[in-house]
Amino acid sequence: MNQPTLCPRFEKAVEILSKRWVSFIVFQLLSGPKRFSEIEASLPNISGRLLSERLKELEVDGIVNRAVYPETPVRIEYSLTTMGHALAPIFNEIVNWSSTWIDASKLNSDEQESN
Repeated sequence: MNQPTLCPRFEKAVEILSKRWVSFIVFQLLSGPKRFSEIEASLPNISGRLLSERLKELEVDGIVNRAVYPETPVRIEYSLTTMGHALAPIFNEIVNWSSTWIDASKLNSDEQESN
């Protein structure tokens, strides 16, 4: 049986989205622009250093936009670019899939077993 070759674009997309915390950051930004502290508060297990690193990477990849507002104090907001917003249908499908196939009653027991 011939195995199909992976498309380099698909590989790159999976590489970007599978990096730890990236999907969670993008998911948080789907609802609109957020300040660093808002993103950090919504993801309590990520360090500020790692969040900053991931936001910079997503900005370089063209998925996140960083807007600086010259106020006192300076306000910085992160939002999804058009490219980032194009991920919304994928995340919506993951939400639908997980609602159908992930047994919520097993979530807490799985977490307890891994600790």
